[in-house]
Amino acid sequence: MTFGPLIHLYPWTKALHVIALIAWMAGLLYLPRLFVYHCDLRPGSAESERFKVMERRLLKQITNPAMAATWLFGVILVLTPGIIDWPAGWWHVKLGCVLMLSAFHGAASKWRRDFLEDRNQRPQRFYRVANEVPTVLMVVIVIMVIVRPF
Repeated sequence: MTFGPLIHLYPWTKALHVIALIAWMAGLLYLPRLFVYHCDLRPGSAESERFKVMERRLLKQITNPAMAATWLFGVILVLTPGIIDWPAGWWHVKLGCVLMLSAFHGAASKWRRDFLEDRNQRPQRFYRVANEVPTVLMVVIVIMVIVRPF
């Protein structure tokens, strides 16, 4: 199902989708890095409390709105006639990766709550490895959209 008048907004929708994705990725790449450094801090210390504020602001003021905007403009793109070649397989892979990226976002939100409540039990190494997940997903998404290998 598509909505014809959206074709006239296509360049703007696509631009806003990419801008939102860049902001979302920035948040998803920076938040686990903050967790890496937060692991070294004594719970309740002034430094730990500062990291809690930084993590909250990053998530609530940048990452969450950017994810919502990415999804909104992505859905609008899907509803734009001629944008998706429905029989092609690339968009299935892209959608799967976007769903995994959204799940990672949810996991990062939970990890932030753990730090907020001084309940983090994960080591730095966990967050260092987790920090690579959004990058891998982004690479696959970009290849699917630009190259469309299948």
